[in-house]
Amino acid sequence: MATSARTRPLSPHLQIWKWGPHMLVSILHRATGSGMATVGTVVLVWWLMAAASGAEAYARFLDVFTLSSGSLNIVGYILLVGLTLSFFQHMLSGVRHLVMDVGANFELRSNKRSALMTMAGSILLTAILWAWILLGRGA
Repeated sequence: MATSARTRPLSPHLQIWKWGPHMLVSILHRATGSGMATVGTVVLVWWLMAAASGAEAYARFLDVFTLSSGSLNIVGYILLVGLTLSFFQHMLSGVRHLVMDVGANFELRSNKRSALMTMAGSILLTAILWAWILLGRGA
């Protein structure tokens, strides 16, 4: 007995899914984890090699990220603020996944709300941390 194409169930192709914040947070979780691992490893190895290679190599490393006064330049800010934002996004998304692993937060409304909260929370925590760093660190 042949089954017509109309009565067959559809495969869950990407075209039938509605884009939502929960999907974005899932993708961001993977991207931030990979990004932190890759960028962090490259910068760490570069820093270690520069430190082991002597004062001139270390000064060249510092010149990429800092001004002559010792404060960060635009590249340093982009790298460190980006890594900070990635860290907080990955951490909050991980906490969200941990809550879901125990069987909670599967109701669509609360799931979307928690996804939005992870994105807003990571931006807020990054802003708070960098405000603390730039405005004197309590000194």
